[in-house]
Amino acid sequence: MAPIRSKTDDDPLTRAIAPPPNEAPAERGLRIAAEQEAKRVSDAIDDELNRQRIAEKKNPKPIKILLLGQSESDFQLMHSPKAFRAEKASWRAVIQLNVVQSIHAILDLISKAHAAANGTSLPSSASTSSGRASTSSSVPPSPTGTTPREYPPLTPEHLKLKMRLAPLIQVEAALIRKLLPPDQLEDFTRTYLTSPPFPQEISINSSAGWKTTFNRLMRNGGRESCDSVDLINWSDPDDPGVILHACSEDMIKLWADPTVRKLMDIEKMRPEEMAGFFLDALARVSSPKYIPTDDDILRARLKTLGVSEHRFQVKVGHLGTAMSSDWRVFDVGGQRSLDKRHRSLAAWVPYFDDMNAIIFLAPISCFDQVLQEDPTVNRLADSFLLWKNIVSNPLLKKTDLVLFLNKCDILRAKLKSGIRLGDYITSYGDRPNDFESASTYLKKKFAGLMREHAGDRPFYCHFTSVTDTQSTSLILQNVQDVIVRDNLKKSALVG
Repeated sequence: MAPIRSKTDDDPLTRAIAPPPNEAPAERGLRIAAEQEAKRVSDAIDDELNRQRIAEKKNPKPIKILLLGQSESDFQLMHSPKAFRAEKASWRAVIQLNVVQSIHAILDLISKAHAAANGTSLPSSASTSSGRASTSSSVPPSPTGTTPREYPPLTPEHLKLKMRLAPLIQVEAALIRKLLPPDQLEDFTRTYLTSPPFPQEISINSSAGWKTTFNRLMRNGGRESCDSVDLINWSDPDDPGVILHACSEDMIKLWADPTVRKLMDIEKMRPEEMAGFFLDALARVSSPKYIPTDDDILRARLKTLGVSEHRFQVKVGHLGTAMSSDWRVFDVGGQRSLDKRHRSLAAWVPYFDDMNAIIFLAPISCFDQVLQEDPTVNRLADSFLLWKNIVSNPLLKKTDLVLFLNKCDILRAKLKSGIRLGDYITSYGDRPNDFESASTYLKKKFAGLMREHAGDRPFYCHFTSVTDTQSTSLILQNVQDVIVRDNLKKSALVG
């Protein structure tokens, strides 16, 4: 009769932690040492968490800010410049990727014009010779059934230029490998790197810690505090900057070419209005030992998914020192358009109902652009919808809301160039097409949505520009004072 097996014999956990069969004494010693090291690391993490928990109980309660819309880089630059500048080596790769993707978008346009001249067409999902699909989805698509666009004729020099820039395909792949964490890189390699075209934009999970990938290079016990640019191996032959520098002259020639500019005008491609635009500084950003400036990092573009937490110290505002200077900004900008109807809002709001304030960044210059995720949705209209959903959410009714109408400098330039706001936002009608009229209308539009869906709730609104950190810093001081006044009001110390 066969022996009766215990239930623990089939327990998955028991099998997982059981020693390997036929384990040699040397292998056992290595396994035990690895387990002891893992326990030591785990205990160290627990001790650090306990230390932070005790410290938080002793210190004033931190100010918690929920940031919607854009990157947190400008906040970090203003209040943690040392940490911000320590990440320059990481941002160097991001900016290089921005440059390569901008050039590839132009090369795709040349391929499209060349195909049209030869009576052929490129399917939207097909790979072009530049190795990517078209990236012109930031502008409204052409209506179906319209006559084909007439492009200016290309010369053999344009095609030669495109061929000389072909090595940028490998540069893009190398930069993507550097930026993506291992788990995402495996999927990306299987899907794209073996058979381009690459997607229009990579998305990195905010919890992946991509910045630390570069800062671990060449680090030893005596260099933890050094600037990250000191960790760059400038003599590395595989550094993507080597090929970028070799292609610098051709990239500059491509961007300055009159025919290319006409092609972009016909397709309404305006990369200079988008984040990640560095084509006007190609000689500098493609130099052999390029190090990003603060302004470069603020203009860089990297899409993140998930929630990021950023901690920094803020100088006490005008109302004194009765408030914590420890700020924690939770950035959910990458979650903005995961669903075109913003059903995802209900999923994450319950986790942020204890925020002191929500800072909502609405880029008002994008009134003539559409969502990359959904080309049928106007970007400014999308901001209106998300703002309405936020102000009407009952879980956030006690949270101060501060609206930043951002990219005013770009809006001013667009309106001055003759692009009419009324052609894209029909409710604007025939109002004057100048910045003062447009900005006043947009402010009233957001205020009206708040009044309609949130009653007499206070409306705080500020106009900001892309990289104007000085004015934004003053505005944040005002935000701090708003929170202080709100706390005093709740304590019945002010009326």
